[in-house]
Amino acid sequence: MFLDEITQACVTVARPPSPRHPSLPSPLSTLLLLILVVSLVGTITELLLLEHVEDAWQWTPIVLMTAALLTLGWHALDRGPASLNVLRGLMVLCVVSGFLGVLLHYRGNVEFELEMYPDLSGWKLFKESMMGATPALAPGAMIQVGLVGLAWTFRHPVLQANRKAQPTEE
Repeated sequence: MFLDEITQACVTVARPPSPRHPSLPSPLSTLLLLILVVSLVGTITELLLLEHVEDAWQWTPIVLMTAALLTLGWHALDRGPASLNVLRGLMVLCVVSGFLGVLLHYRGNVEFELEMYPDLSGWKLFKESMMGATPALAPGAMIQVGLVGLAWTFRHPVLQANRKAQPTEE
């Protein structure tokens, strides 16, 4: 029963009721929203449990994903285009921070490997750095979260209705 309530909440947030489309949202849209929420909550929880809070760079994904959850809550209450546009911006920042995170993790591992083995270079250095103490590809989860969020907002009915309501300037 609890899962049904969560699913219904996601359905309610996924697409607002409209006179033209009174039925439930598409299953794909609802699934994307559910994946987004689960990914946001799960990744925030994991980062906090891993104590990923040493400096501003480590706080970045936590802050971005928390802001995304709050924005989804705002959209659930307001259902306007502003909340979706803010969410889109946050999702783009998640993608960017994911790529930046991969780079930072990799560079940190390279520094560590070179301290341990100063003569390491080439493929061996790359391989050891990718398999180092800091998971180099873990920030890729931010890229995935961002892309799922962007996919959910793509051609969202609220944005489409807002676009149609705006007069075109010629």
